[in-house]
Amino acid sequence: MRERLVVVGGDAAGMSAASNARRRRPPDELEIVAFERGSFTSYSACGIPYFIGDVVTELDSLIARSPQEFKDKQSIDARIGHEVTEIDLEAGAVRVSRRGDGAGTWEGFDQLVVATGAVPVRPDLPGSEALGIYGVQVLDDGTTVRKAIDEAEPSRAVVVGGGYIGLEMAEAFKLRGMEVSLVEMGPQPMGTLDPDMGAVVADAVRNLDIALYAEEPVTHFEVTGGRVSAVVTEQRTLPADIVALGLGARPNTELAENGGIPIGTSGGIVVDRRMRTPVEGVWAAGDCTEKFHRVSRKAVAIALGTHANKEGRIAGINIGGGYAGFPGVLGTAVTKVCGVEVARTGLKESEATDAGFEHLSVTIDSTTRAAYFPGAAPIKLKLVVERLSGRLLGAQIVGEREAAKRIDALATALWNEMTVDDMLNMDLSYAPPYSPVWDPVLVASRSAWKAVEESR
Repeated sequence: MRERLVVVGGDAAGMSAASNARRRRPPDELEIVAFERGSFTSYSACGIPYFIGDVVTELDSLIARSPQEFKDKQSIDARIGHEVTEIDLEAGAVRVSRRGDGAGTWEGFDQLVVATGAVPVRPDLPGSEALGIYGVQVLDDGTTVRKAIDEAEPSRAVVVGGGYIGLEMAEAFKLRGMEVSLVEMGPQPMGTLDPDMGAVVADAVRNLDIALYAEEPVTHFEVTGGRVSAVVTEQRTLPADIVALGLGARPNTELAENGGIPIGTSGGIVVDRRMRTPVEGVWAAGDCTEKFHRVSRKAVAIALGTHANKEGRIAGINIGGGYAGFPGVLGTAVTKVCGVEVARTGLKESEATDAGFEHLSVTIDSTTRAAYFPGAAPIKLKLVVERLSGRLLGAQIVGEREAAKRIDALATALWNEMTVDDMLNMDLSYAPPYSPVWDPVLVASRSAWKAVEESR
């Protein structure tokens, strides 16, 4: 008898799970139906700020595969504009509401994948529901914001929150010719960095003619005629024609929790290495799940498309009868605002302390190419290492062109639990157009090795 797999969520995790299950089980053995409340399937959420900023000009270039392509190439029934509003585990069914007419139906399943992603954090403040205030998480958000800019041509933008999305939206607004202000309640943007590295980002943002107001919590939004007209902090009022929220995202678990699927301490859905929830026949993947951090050994909630695609693949392999496990995450991430690149992996200093490590850190300044070569740009690189063993615990980079991707070498070292003694002789490539003879990664490793030796 043919089984039925229902997937809730049609982007990275959900459609990766569906596709990998299909590769192992043909349509006459497994029916696959995916419900997506938005208007698109399998798209690059990370490309949304660049679409808003008109760096990416064509919407279709962000879409990897349409519902029709899933149907034609893989016999997967992907239904956009269909929101799952309820899960009945006892009945083995989900309630689906169709956009437009609101018609609701119950759809049965033998196996279920929950891939509901994350939702932008929205402040519970007066005026926060006004028109012109946007959270940016899914492609529908991106098309809405871009249309608003194209039609209204706003001149003053305020970004609330200085995380990854906040910085990227500040750049997008800047590229669209607006006067941009960035409001951050912490001492500097990029709270995922240590304060000293975040201060470098703050200086770089100010140098880009973006007004940065740190340590200024927003108190409310002024609203005129139903639309936002200003962002008000404890210190000032910032007139605004458009506002973007960059306060981070949280796992979208309301549907799962209401349906009786366990939620972990991180706020994400509990899953094992194979992406199984504690409920038989129910799987979960992507930003809605909690992850195992390979350095802190703790459960964390980190919203990244890289994790979502990998977790969806793991779930699909197992649903299809194979065997695969997801080994955990490091939280490796990069972003940029105009010409300033920011990257991090592993633990920052406070996280290392919380995880129980006795640690030390080193910071070095170098260049992305040989200093004499045209185009050489500054790079600041920080390593956090365990004090006696010299084991790498985390790394951060702030620099200009060609700086950020060096985080990948450090993430690889971190993944393999290397010490700085292992790292300082790594055989990294060298040519003047690409690196100094001593690459910044090696310089930082050598400095960290020296600090470890002195601490023993």
